[in-house]
Amino acid sequence: MSAILVFMAGLALIIGRWMSGQRLMSKPWLEAGRVGEVAARQGSPMPVAKIGLGIFLAVVGALFSLLVSAYLVRMGGADWWSPPVPWLLWVNTAVLVVSCAAMQWATFEARRDGEEAIRIALDAALATAVLFLIGQLVAWRQMAAAGYVLADNPANSFFYMLTGLHGLHILGGLAVLGRVRIRAAAGSRSPQAALRLSTELCATYWHFMLIVWLVLLALFTGWANNLVDLCRQLVS
Repeated sequence: MSAILVFMAGLALIIGRWMSGQRLMSKPWLEAGRVGEVAARQGSPMPVAKIGLGIFLAVVGALFSLLVSAYLVRMGGADWWSPPVPWLLWVNTAVLVVSCAAMQWATFEARRDGEEAIRIALDAALATAVLFLIGQLVAWRQMAAAGYVLADNPANSFFYMLTGLHGLHILGGLAVLGRVRIRAAAGSRSPQAALRLSTELCATYWHFMLIVWLVLLALFTGWANNLVDLCRQLVS
């Protein structure tokens, strides 16, 4: 329940900022200025693709928040014992951070029309994202080899489900990122504005997936449990 409330508060903040950017609360009959200036201010500066991505990320965030809440509730069961966190997850986290940094670099180069640099940045983001997925599969094999199989206890099931779901979202992002890389390979034959927008959207998605992964890692290591206990003590 705490995770749901935190997510809903963050979602309300995002929606509020978006509404203010769309001028939905404005009073055009009270605005002064020439007709052309007022009409120019009333348009939406945000592309439709960014709005669509925001809605999609809100749905993904709601899904993960519900699963995290179920994880926290299920921890109270007598049959629950948390498995040790494989050390490889920390390496995978560093790899995902590097992938996000590469995507941010690609966004910067796209804004300044650096054709060669953006291709290098996208290649780095693709390579590190694939390396992250390979690392997650290796971590799964390490867990299974140590005896922490899927049906052994609920904690194991949640671990495989959450990491697998996150990996599927990374895999889907890789498909889109591959298309952006093909567009970047076209160079001057591809519209630069479309390339900039696609790169920014991929970077936003990558950063969101990093945040989700950090939340999951905090959950598996027990840090999130300590935070929830602290919030309960403050409320009580």
